[in-house]
Amino acid sequence: MDWQPHAQRLAGRVTHAGSRWRDAVAGTPRHRFVPAWWTWSESHWERRYGPADEDAWLAAAYRDRTLVTRVGTLHADRAGTDDQPAGRPTSSSTLPTLVVQMYRHARIGEKDTVLDVGTGSGYGTALLCHRFGADQVTSIDVDDHLAIAAGERLAEIGYHPRVSAVDATGEIPGTFDRIVAMVSVRPIPASWLSALNPGGRLTTTIAGTSLIVSATKTHDGGAAGQVERDWAMFMKTRTGADYPPGLADLMESAFTVDGEDISTGRFPVIDIEENAWELRSMVEVMAPGVEHGYREAGDTRIAALVHPDGSWARAEQTGRDLPTVHQGGPRRLWDLVEAARDQWLWEGSLPLYGANVRVTPDGTIHLRRGRWKATIS
Repeated sequence: MDWQPHAQRLAGRVTHAGSRWRDAVAGTPRHRFVPAWWTWSESHWERRYGPADEDAWLAAAYRDRTLVTRVGTLHADRAGTDDQPAGRPTSSSTLPTLVVQMYRHARIGEKDTVLDVGTGSGYGTALLCHRFGADQVTSIDVDDHLAIAAGERLAEIGYHPRVSAVDATGEIPGTFDRIVAMVSVRPIPASWLSALNPGGRLTTTIAGTSLIVSATKTHDGGAAGQVERDWAMFMKTRTGADYPPGLADLMESAFTVDGEDISTGRFPVIDIEENAWELRSMVEVMAPGVEHGYREAGDTRIAALVHPDGSWARAEQTGRDLPTVHQGGPRRLWDLVEAARDQWLWEGSLPLYGANVRVTPDGTIHLRRGRWKATIS
């Protein structure tokens, strides 16, 4: 299979001409790491098997897109043609632009040892091996099958990094100069800080947000750095075979029942989860664990929020009329959304991107920008 021209074109799209990552992207056979994947088709997941259609395989693997490789507990490379998994995506091959972006934020030096958190398909691990040599690379994933499969596929192209099935929130095997995560966390696991060598640097994203945190280890065992002026979103770390049940029942109620508090909203209804990442991140910092829902029916837009403490909110808007807001539970979630949008309008932006970061040894994240501050624990 003549994959090299496809990889070279991909490298031209996701790196600049002088990038030290260009050769790695151009020289890595991404299709070998994604022999099968899931695609969403109207109301269900459908399996795609690369070897059954090599042209489609190459086209999918060398586009700059994420390929979902596991939904719920079902791996695409272990599933049958007619299998239709249920649940949320639980693993993927991240789009190459984002993989390279995270490695750039980590500022990996030529001799640095690297812990790649969230092996997934193994494609990102392969880029690291190509660029720095397999001896400097360790990769971990909570899923046994992913770790084994990625290790085998890496070996097939000549790379032999250390790949292990490890819960990333628990004890980490070894110490490293750089830790880069393709999964999101909240807070930063204390074990990552312990596993960083003096002066080492970690780069990760905060669960439920688009915030990329880069921080360098400090003498007290914590770390200090910044929220990058950039954004990314990854699946959250998990400790079991699948994510725990979400708040589907509460969400359905939020879309239908009358609130304890009914008012008129001041801002248009938008799809916060998909189209307003900065606002979504701010709401998550203010109310950790909030989940978003959004529906449209003709000229009517409905946004809903729910929280594990039982709080919920719904804002419903038809045309250009102001929305009607229903809220219930111990806190008023839509009031938090409107407070964040107020701040955005008054100050021209939210204070998240570019904020200073201090991480205590237990992993608690302290954010500060100007007079604004927040704690993520």
